[in-house]
Amino acid sequence: MPSPIRRIGFVGIGNMGWPMAANLVKAGFELVVCDAVPGRGAQFAGEVGGTAVADPAAAAKGVDALVTILPTSKQVAEVAAQVMPALAEGTLVIDMTSGQPARTREIAARLAERGIPMIDAPVSGGVPRAKSGDLAIMLGGEAAALDRAEPVLKAMGSSLYRCGGVGAGQAMKALNNLSSAGTFLMGIEVLLIGQRFGLDPATMVDVLNASSGMSNSSQRKFKQYVLNRRFDDGFALELMVKDLGIALEVGRETETPVPFSALCREMWAAALASLGPGHNHTALAQLSEKLAGEILGGNK
Repeated sequence: MPSPIRRIGFVGIGNMGWPMAANLVKAGFELVVCDAVPGRGAQFAGEVGGTAVADPAAAAKGVDALVTILPTSKQVAEVAAQVMPALAEGTLVIDMTSGQPARTREIAARLAERGIPMIDAPVSGGVPRAKSGDLAIMLGGEAAALDRAEPVLKAMGSSLYRCGGVGAGQAMKALNNLSSAGTFLMGIEVLLIGQRFGLDPATMVDVLNASSGMSNSSQRKFKQYVLNRRFDDGFALELMVKDLGIALEVGRETETPVPFSALCREMWAAALASLGPGHNHTALAQLSEKLAGEILGGNK
């Protein structure tokens, strides 16, 4: 029987990775951290705890589990290639990236040849819930590996959902974000229509939240990040567009007709092309405002 997980290598101390790793430290796990941004791992170790190392291979030495949370599956594949020689047989790899299910299965198969189990465990809830340890985590992998990972995952999330084999968690995450993206876009257009009619957008949000039009966007985004013009909830526009592409990829693989989803993805991609990289995903509202010639809560 594999030993309990005590020492964890953590690769990716970004907007989400930092608070997630911090919760692992709080839970008593011994952490070895690294990040592609020079000095960020050392900053984490100094402010939060754990040990900083220079590269993923160093983070993989002598650990019971290795956590990766990176922008795309391409980076995960690169890290996997770097760490394979350093990982001991039986080390559990937990990929928390919002990645491509098919690519993840390929990585998992290569690791399995060396006796290294892998699960995927992407998260939802954004930076606020990452800080509070209240993330929803969608899981893919064999039951024994998921059982072993559970104490680690419970330090970062309050809701764990076993979705199927390796890659199933990432498929669910992409489809969740497709649903979220659709309701956000539709909700912004609803607010623009209402404002042009003469309704107050803040009052409209209150009504949506008390009615059947309620969504995560109406509850957690419209007032908090759009109407106040902050656009800073911590989730990048380019990452949302990436996740929507993954969702449509799953749709193509399953031969599912998704005309509305395809249009939704095109609107988000258009926002990225118009605004450029480096914007928060809630800034999509600015594309809808531009098309309408109307600023929510402001002047034309």
